Amino acid sequence: MILKTAVIYLLAINFTAFLCYGADKRKAKRGKWRIPERTLILLAAAGGSIGALAGMYIFHHKTVKPAFRFGVPLILILQGVCAALAYIYLR
Repeated sequence: MILKTAVIYLLAINFTAFLCYGADKRKAKRGKWRIPERTLILLAAAGGSIGALAGMYIFHHKTVKPAFRFGVPLILILQGVCAALAYIYLR
């Protein structure tokens, strides 16, 4: 039950992060109100790092800014390490 809930959460947060990066890129091109960078980083940190990274490269958005270029991959690595440790110690 917990695993199923975790998988659903991760799918939802990654999909949301991906869509937010795409929406922000679209808004940037049109000169409209933008999604705050803090929100985009927090989506990655909340478990959406794969979706954020995919959104960055598919939409070519925020790939030059160091906080995103290095921060999002670092978040993904840290989340992977935490998941591996959880798997090792909680099984």
